[in-house]
This record gives sequence, C-alpha cells and structure tokens, in this order.
Amino acid sequence: MLPAGHRLRASSDFAATFRGPRGARAGSTLIVVHANQADARAGQPPRVGFVVSKAVGGAVVRNRTKRRLRALMAARVTAIPAGTDLVIRANPIAAQANSATLAADLDVLLARVTTKLSAVRA
Repeated sequence: MLPAGHRLRASSDFAATFRGPRGARAGSTLIVVHANQADARAGQPPRVGFVVSKAVGGAVVRNRTKRRLRALMAARVTAIPAGTDLVIRANPIAAQANSATLAADLDVLLARVTTKLSAVRA
C-alpha cells in the first residue's frame, strides 16, 4: 500500500498531471503513465494516482488491477524524483496481464517518463 503522503487524491491534481505544461507521457498496450513536475511541489515526496475505467472490467476486476498497480508502485516510489506527480492509467488488456508483465511494463514506462521529465527541466 502506498503511504498517505504518496497518494494523489484531488481531481485538480489529476487534471494538472494530465495537462501540465511540464508533463510527460509514455504508454504501452497495458498501461499509460502520465507525469508532471510543478515548481510548487519541489522537494516534496512524489505522488501517484490510478485511473482504472469500467472498460477494464467489473468492480472486482478493476479493484484487482488497481491493487496490483498500487503494490508495484509502492515498491518503486522511492525511485521517482521528488516533486513528481504520476497518474497510471490501465488499459482494458491490463486486467488479463499477470503481475510480472505489469511490473516489466511499468519499469520501462517509468524510466521513459523520468527521462522525458529531466529533458523538460533542463
């Protein structure tokens, strides 16, 4: 489980992450990772939010997918630069993926958005 300080909760924060001027996005067939770094959040811990729509499946499937992604991110949140907000959006095919496949995909996408964010900041 992600600690409370690492959770993205407000809809305005989700919108800022999706549409932020200093944002980055990377996607695959399973998930899409949106990232944003705001100057106002410099030095604060990274925050992560999840979007799992009804297209992924019923409530049980959506919650299972969210739990898997949340557990994977809990192990990786320390590698995210401070002041970064992430939104991880699950595509419908993510419901059939196992945790190892999701983890491999997530690692690749996190590296991609981190690289993009550092290029935007430079």
